Amino acid sequence: MDASGVLKVSQTSYDYTRPYWDQVGVTIAGRHVFDMTNGWDGTPPSGVDHVVVVTHRPPPEGWDPEGSFHFVDGVEVAVAKARELAGDRIIEVAAGDVGGQVLAAGLIDEVRMDVVPVVFGSGKRFFGSVHAQYLLEDPDVVIQGNRVLHLRYRVRR
Repeated sequence: MDASGVLKVSQTSYDYTRPYWDQVGVTIAGRHVFDMTNGWDGTPPSGVDHVVVVTHRPPPEGWDPEGSFHFVDGVEVAVAKARELAGDRIIEVAAGDVGGQVLAAGLIDEVRMDVVPVVFGSGKRFFGSVHAQYLLEDPDVVIQGNRVLHLRYRVRR
């Protein structure tokens, strides 16, 4: 990120991620991500049309129930709502607890991750507290960017 807050990436990373982001119609995220980003200030991120927020709490006061953010209780309901909203566009699911729950429900087709050379001493698991083993196929995309490795795996059925 530069001093203005603009994320700068290599041309290789841009060429990989931009076409994908252009295809995403709905993002499913948990309430923690929603709160941490301050609801993206009311505008879905990266040009996405809708965000489905999985939460047991009501929407924040003042959120338009007809707007681009949809608050639901449970991942199955979230996926159903996202399918309704996405049309022929891609549904992406944020990692973390919600991502792990959607993976455990068998509703994930592929996993994309970006590996950067940083080692944290603590943190959250990529898929939250998943309680079973889920096998992924060998990566069908491996792209070396500038200080990042972009990976894409199909979920083994």
